[in-house]
Amino acid sequence: MPEVEIRKFASVVEEIFHEGGPRAAVPLRRAAVIAVIRNPFAGSYVEDIQPFMEDLKPLGLTMAHRLVDLLGGDPAVVEGYGKGAIVGAAGELEHGALWHAPGGYAMREVLGDAMAIVPSTKKVGGPGTRLDVPITHINASYVRSHFDSMELGLNDAPRADEMALMLVMTTGARVHSRAGGLAADKITGKDGLR
Repeated sequence: MPEVEIRKFASVVEEIFHEGGPRAAVPLRRAAVIAVIRNPFAGSYVEDIQPFMEDLKPLGLTMAHRLVDLLGGDPAVVEGYGKGAIVGAAGELEHGALWHAPGGYAMREVLGDAMAIVPSTKKVGGPGTRLDVPITHINASYVRSHFDSMELGLNDAPRADEMALMLVMTTGARVHSRAGGLAADKITGKDGLR
């Protein structure tokens, strides 16, 4: 399988102080890293694409470490995460699915003890396509206060023969979360759900 060819990285950090209610004493921080890579399968149908997941593992770890650094360098502050992929028009949706394991396991490894499955989304699109990357709590998917998303995209990516691979981490619940459900301090931590 060919090496991963990276055209560029992009990163963003948001600090959210309020959503119309009282100003938070500590802002919610959300960070994202996007890697734009060449899609080695663009333009043709390839039956066996799974080996490329192994090639993507180092990229996943690099991006996960960058995210922790963007949030201050301490993995203990991370409470939410998510991942996504936009596949250029010469590729297929299944190529984006190759990001599931390398992206998700990389974040879980860097965070140490994260138990919840990393939520994900993917689509095929051209330059300027936006993707709402879903976010949930790192240890229990049912923690409603951490249900979130981060809209990501780049004006020049993905080109037809590229993929834009995305990872997101957050430091807490939505600002002003008050929709009930399982609270983060009530997680039992046994199955990644509750």
